[in-house]
Amino acid sequence: MNPTLNTFTPAPDLLAGRSIAITGATEGIGRALAKGFAAHGATVIALARNLDRLESLFDEIVGAGHPEPVLQPTDLEGFRADHAQQLANAIGNQFGRLDGLLHNASLLGPRLPLSHYDPAAFSRVMTVNLESAFLLTQAFLPVLEEGTDPLVLFTSSGVGRKPRAYWGAYAVSKAGTEAVMQLFADEGENLSKVRFASMNPGGTRTNMRAQAFPGEDPMSLPTPEDLLPAYLWCFGAAQDFPLNGAALDARAMLGLS
Repeated sequence: MNPTLNTFTPAPDLLAGRSIAITGATEGIGRALAKGFAAHGATVIALARNLDRLESLFDEIVGAGHPEPVLQPTDLEGFRADHAQQLANAIGNQFGRLDGLLHNASLLGPRLPLSHYDPAAFSRVMTVNLESAFLLTQAFLPVLEEGTDPLVLFTSSGVGRKPRAYWGAYAVSKAGTEAVMQLFADEGENLSKVRFASMNPGGTRTNMRAQAFPGEDPMSLPTPEDLLPAYLWCFGAAQDFPLNGAALDARAMLGLS
């Protein structure tokens, strides 16, 4: 079930005082959300591997007069449990808590039949899209338990909820993402105050979408900024909605065709 947000107008201070970590925070949807969350008062903990882009994001957010973000250079390829724990310790030491975690980083990988898929490429996509999200969630749980209405939001896809031919490791990783989200949600029900949900952004004007559909007119798609209200609602205004375990669709929530 997707909530209808046609009348939702986020207050300028909706996320004031909250700390939210975002993976893949320097491009596409991740960058738009990092800037949008900061504009609504959040301290964004930006995780990405490109330091120049992280510093550019920092300058944009601070230049706009929003809370200073925290930069965490992070390469999710080859990511391990000790890397996740180091990040969790750093956040715990600096903030004492974490109010939100958005798993945004993803690799598309080759668009090939599984029978022709390179095993190394398959492993790389699975590590970035699925394993890193599991490891970060597991490591961050103690600091999330200290947060305000803490939420872990996983990025899903239509091909994760109904796999389609030639989507390869990407579809497998997103199907796994849905399973990991549901397991965390079910196992934490009535035992943890942390909520878990997934969000399918749908077709959006990003570089990844252009790679997947090179013949598509990008101007026919919503921009990452168009999706911001759906994510603001999840992290700042969904307290009375049964969000735990929800599989959401951003475009449906916002009435976007």
